[in-house]
Amino acid sequence: MASVEEFAGKLFMDSLATMELANIELGIRLGLYEALAAAGASTSAELASKASIHERYAREWLEQQAAAGVLEVDDASAAPADRRFTLPAEHAHVLMEDDSEACMKACVAVVPFAGKAIELMEQEFRSGKGLAFGAFELHDIQAGFTRPVFVNHLTQNWLPAIPEVQRKLTDGEPVRIAEIGCGEGTASITIARTYPNAEIDGYDLDEASISVARKAAADSGVADRAQFHLKDAADPSIAGDYDLVMAVEMLHDVPDPVGVLRTMKKLAGSRGAVLVADERTEPRFTVPTNEMERFFYAFSTLHCLAVSMQDGGAGTGTVMREDTLRKYATDAGFSEVTALDVEHPQFVLYRLS
Repeated sequence: MASVEEFAGKLFMDSLATMELANIELGIRLGLYEALAAAGASTSAELASKASIHERYAREWLEQQAAAGVLEVDDASAAPADRRFTLPAEHAHVLMEDDSEACMKACVAVVPFAGKAIELMEQEFRSGKGLAFGAFELHDIQAGFTRPVFVNHLTQNWLPAIPEVQRKLTDGEPVRIAEIGCGEGTASITIARTYPNAEIDGYDLDEASISVARKAAADSGVADRAQFHLKDAADPSIAGDYDLVMAVEMLHDVPDPVGVLRTMKKLAGSRGAVLVADERTEPRFTVPTNEMERFFYAFSTLHCLAVSMQDGGAGTGTVMREDTLRKYATDAGFSEVTALDVEHPQFVLYRLS
């Protein structure tokens, strides 16, 4: 019975955490954190007025957030209308700073995503046909997860791990880069903004992602050097002569990873570098395991595995271990896979040659 109670207690706490994340997501969507950050300590009436919401809902949400430890309340014993609530600066950073590695908005957004994913995956578990990436409407969440990584690591320590490419970028020589599975284009745009001598082509099959990428490039003033193409990366018709061909957190999603790697090898030619960044998984299946591995598995059963199984695909899933990548690389014609000396809690960088 002790084990029964322990497991029941765990599920209750998981349920509580999910419900509390849902309330945070509601606050993000309604702009309540921005309103509190701008106004400082606020009553429910003041928040309701500033955020254009109903006062009674504002009061209940403020109390819930204080009970959950998200907000601080100056006097819990005061009359409900007189209680003033504050968003601590540290919490505001986590909830509002999109470029920060501490930003958890994308993690919070998995709550509404999970509901949609369950509806899709209930049938997919039975059919095994696979699903298109776009069916999940996940592109904004995906971009939210990777944005802080690109902003804080891509030009600072990822590209420097490829010396010949970094030298050209730093010296101002023309550099051509292809990003395979570019999503909303944050990586390509980050490089283009940092290096005016870089020209980047991004390829992706998801129309919604490409649309966002093109607008973001235009808004950033780099649309002439960061261009995005709605095209399957495994399409043999893709041509080019690139100094760097990279694929970040996408290889485990694609139905034809070997075909994608063959395209990357062709685009790099005899002189270009090929970079694959994917999940930092454990070398082998181990239980119990760490929280990041658990996170990968949770996403895999609700999304990544289904996308990689589309049209009879490889069925890789999020938990792509190093030996799997090495096999794909060998089958694609590469002779060497080197894990680069770049530390990151989520990603491993591989250079293929």
